[in-house]
Amino acid sequence: MSNSTQLLRINEVSSITSIAKSTINLWVAQGKFPKPITLSATIKVWKLSAIQDWIESRSESELLSEEA
Repeated sequence: MSNSTQLLRINEVSSITSIAKSTINLWVAQGKFPKPITLSATIKVWKLSAIQDWIESRSESELLSEEA
């Protein structure tokens, strides 16, 4: 499986982003974080590429706000 299609559970997403699982769930509900893919009633995953894109977009928006 290539990096772009690698699937991550919430513990891995939390580790990569340094964001608590409860915050991830809250931000998903608020539309501030990518929505997971539901594999079953109890299993939700995120594509690594979606998380990487989200991190990049956050970095760019933070840089733009610092320049203003």
